[in-house]
Amino acid sequence: MSQQVDATRIPELQQVVSDALAQARAAGATQADADASVQKGLSVTVRLGNVDTIEYHRDRGMAVTVYFGQRKGSASTADLRPAAVASTVAKACAIARHTASDDCAGLADAADMAREIRDLDLDHPWGLEPEQAVTIARDCEAAGLAVDTRLGNSEGASLSTHRGVRVYANTHGFLAGFPSTSHSLSCALIAQHGQDMQREHWYSVVRDATQLESGTSIGQRAAQRALARLGARRLSTRRAPVLFAPEMARGLYAHFIGAIRGASQYRRASFLLDSAGQQLFPDFVQMQERPHLPGALASSPYDSEGVVTRDRELVRAGVLDGYVLGSYSARKLGLKSTGNAGGVHNLIVTAPGATGTLEELMAKMGSGLYVTELMGQGVNGVTGDYSRGAAGFWIENGKQAYPVHEITIAGNLRDVYRGVLAMGSDVDIQGAVRCGSLLVDAMTIAGE
Repeated sequence: MSQQVDATRIPELQQVVSDALAQARAAGATQADADASVQKGLSVTVRLGNVDTIEYHRDRGMAVTVYFGQRKGSASTADLRPAAVASTVAKACAIARHTASDDCAGLADAADMAREIRDLDLDHPWGLEPEQAVTIARDCEAAGLAVDTRLGNSEGASLSTHRGVRVYANTHGFLAGFPSTSHSLSCALIAQHGQDMQREHWYSVVRDATQLESGTSIGQRAAQRALARLGARRLSTRRAPVLFAPEMARGLYAHFIGAIRGASQYRRASFLLDSAGQQLFPDFVQMQERPHLPGALASSPYDSEGVVTRDRELVRAGVLDGYVLGSYSARKLGLKSTGNAGGVHNLIVTAPGATGTLEELMAKMGSGLYVTELMGQGVNGVTGDYSRGAAGFWIENGKQAYPVHEITIAGNLRDVYRGVLAMGSDVDIQGAVRCGSLLVDAMTIAGE
């Protein structure tokens, strides 16, 4: 196989998956699908001006799933040579012959396959040499350390560039693929004053490297965030309003998506069970899925089953419009796939009439907690109970009063969603969920 990782690899990968499907058919499979990919990347980390790591990444692989009636078998390989592909298909067929029949097993419906594969501007290769990557990372860290003499230590600056090509095919006749890229730069610094040490970071991730935030800006932002944390205090236990920074708010929406996923619904393991049509948020909250935004990090013309992706209103005026479904979970629920096998594609959270700048949200809150860091995994997807370690700033009279740490915030996610008061205009687009800061009426803050 060629060493290139670009659109020129698509015909090769199409041949690989087409051969796999033909072999599955010849072995008696009634349906099959296959996914093949090649990827490469470069990652560099610099710490205190010295190169910590330089890593090249080069991966390839194929996964095949076969169905004998409604018995399913899957196998994968990192070897794309014909003999390895044939062996992988044979293993998948052997597995299928020994599995139990499942009435909901099978490919997504043929009528739902994507017919037009739109170019979504996802491929922006960066011909970066290791020496250049080291220089960018070193300059980023140096810009941060130069901000203040209290910044004498660092966890380093890291630069990563990745490019991959993926092709998916199934026996409905679907066969498509496209290349994509992602590039990121981050910096984590440690501020110290006496015995007080505080760590903070900042980052940028994009499809197109020309859109990366500058290394100077990232380093300085990380520095300012670390310095602002010096002198952090603990709080006494109380209930108070909580304002989540955008990158923290994204996690709350991720828990929401997890609760309305088809698998959580048909397994009866969700705190939002049977919630379609229910008012879950205040009536100013809207959520739209926009899979075809050019150059966005979660854009795709089709999902991981080849089902066409479409614009969708997921939450209208605070009411859940429907679930997030792939074909299997849709059949289990007696519904249709929503084109979400593999996840959501650019979920945009808005609040028309209830937005403001971060300063305006702090003023609206008056006194409360501004959360800039969350720790731990204390979220129960079945009950909605939420309890996580947190750090940030205590707000008094709408202004930052002092940094806080070693606290826990707790509540039930149903109450958190119903208690949304406003959202920020400081929208973070660096992920599958695009959202601003989130102000919630009250949560329990456990401290001293």
